[in-house]
Amino acid sequence: MAARVVDAVMYRGRSLKAELAANLPRIEDPRDRALLEAICFAVLRSRARSEAALAAWMPRPLGRADNELRALLHVGFAQLVVMELPAHAALSATVEAVRALGRPHQDKLVNALLRRAQREGLPTAPADALWPAWLRQQVREDWPLHADAIFAASQQEAPLWLRVNRQRHGRDAYRERLQQAGIVATPADGLADALVLDAPVAATALPGFSDGDVSVQDGAAQCVADLFRDLPQGARVLDLCAAPGGKTAHLLERDPTLQVLALDVDERRLQRVHETLQRVGVDAQLRAADAADTVGWWDGQPFDAVLLDAPCSATGIVRRQPDVLLHRRPEDLAALTALQARLLEAAWHVLRPGGRLVYATCSLLRRENAAQIDAFRARHSDARVEPLGEHFGHVDGAGRQRLPGEQDMDGFFYASMRKA
Repeated sequence: MAARVVDAVMYRGRSLKAELAANLPRIEDPRDRALLEAICFAVLRSRARSEAALAAWMPRPLGRADNELRALLHVGFAQLVVMELPAHAALSATVEAVRALGRPHQDKLVNALLRRAQREGLPTAPADALWPAWLRQQVREDWPLHADAIFAASQQEAPLWLRVNRQRHGRDAYRERLQQAGIVATPADGLADALVLDAPVAATALPGFSDGDVSVQDGAAQCVADLFRDLPQGARVLDLCAAPGGKTAHLLERDPTLQVLALDVDERRLQRVHETLQRVGVDAQLRAADAADTVGWWDGQPFDAVLLDAPCSATGIVRRQPDVLLHRRPEDLAALTALQARLLEAAWHVLRPGGRLVYATCSLLRRENAAQIDAFRARHSDARVEPLGEHFGHVDGAGRQRLPGEQDMDGFFYASMRKA
């Protein structure tokens, strides 16, 4: 199953998240679900080394018809070298899978290649080897002093961050519940609701998860709620691109009196927002709409604050979504930056004078971040930048950029503006 997921993601352009969502429910044992997920992530993080091994060790190159076999070899290498699973188990399971894939005549080849990987390890590869050349160059241009650290951090496994629902528990009280369950967690400096786990566990294994006592959300994403700390009770807030709903939920956990309208263009993704809010016990008005087309959904009553967590290249969360590097294309940036500009215009149009617009992305690219805000300010003389503290990362134009791995968080850009 891992080989088929890897084949779909690496060679057929499918999303890792979508493939796992389709396959994980088919596995009954939660330990096996965790293993499938761990194998797939290990493969994608180590694929440059595995591809180097195949190029050097194969007697002749594999063709497109052999992609499923190639994926299985990646899976075997990941188990042996990256995950360091017991060699006898990894070898026998992978060779057995060759037969399950209908290729019994290639079991000796697979066995020989895996045994070589067991003896020699995999060839080394530069930290930026996974990044396509055009994107690698863009990161080096945007962050010349930090590029190598960005590439290295993006290969690392991300820690599991939790957001404690302050409507149910204080952070310290929930941390004690975790300790009683044998789960070690550390409070995060500067984030009032955040805990970081020493070792990841399945979300469903967290005490009170199904009851909404806690959610999984990276610290960088939790920082967004801090930009709305001073809103008056009952303020009207718009979340322009709300799915999957974590930031909407966090705002309402902080202040359930907020009147939040959560939009998303995708009805199915909006259902996930509904499920998220229902689980944590908060309520918002949900609407499926093209946020940039205000005529189609706005009633004319301005908002006190708008959150635009904009669609972006996702280059700041490669460690959580390693398949981003397989699927992103240069032409995507033009489409994304145009959409971001349209959404910014819509957000400003529905914001009251004196109101706040928060712009955030999980991108590292200045075209989507600092340059996007500079262009917006050039179009709107009534946009007043609100300075952000060091807590939000490096100064970048009118905003702040957190780079992946800093304070163990994802890469994120933040900007906050008042409408004069």
